[in-house]
Amino acid sequence: MTTKPKFIAPANFTIVNHPLVLHKLTLMRDKNTPTTVFRQLLREISLLLGYEVSRDLPMTTQHIETPVGPMEAPIIKGKKLVIVSVLRAGNGLLEGMLDLIPSARVGHIGLYRDPVTLQPVEYYMKVPADISERRTIVVDPMLATGNSVAAAVRRLKEKGAKEIRLVTLLSAPEGITRFHQEHPDVPIYTAALDSHLNEHGYIVPGLGDAGDRMFGTK
Repeated sequence: MTTKPKFIAPANFTIVNHPLVLHKLTLMRDKNTPTTVFRQLLREISLLLGYEVSRDLPMTTQHIETPVGPMEAPIIKGKKLVIVSVLRAGNGLLEGMLDLIPSARVGHIGLYRDPVTLQPVEYYMKVPADISERRTIVVDPMLATGNSVAAAVRRLKEKGAKEIRLVTLLSAPEGITRFHQEHPDVPIYTAALDSHLNEHGYIVPGLGDAGDRMFGTK
């Protein structure tokens, strides 16, 4: 009997295990959680994930006048971020990110997974023209096989994106390995590392299809 090798996450893989994230994620996993609540929880978790992924933004200072005197106050340096949503489920994370960083630019890339080959098929892409000058945060709730988001990041690099971060809700070892093989330079931030993928390419224990649960579709 062969033993499955123990998964070792790459050094730039971060699990955001804040108590509020874990609590909200448990509620999302419950199959009885209704669509409206699921959507709100995803938005709330994405705000917390956004806090973590943006903690090392470059800073500078700016001279301002407070009501009681002048000061050199800290302010984010450089151009605003770009948040790229991998459609359609990425929009749930996007909304929370924009609550936190309302001035961010937004991009979209549409990919769907072929149900037979499990490979990504692109159908839409629109990103800021100056994406090469901005930090890019890619949002996609599920890092399952890793094929779709790896393809999305590949296309973003072709468009000039250089400083990229990936934010996901759940990650599977198979998806992390696949993504890191192609994009070892891209840090991954996630709320949970789950056990494995089933025969249909879904994360176990997971939470089902994130898009279907967000939008009430099947």
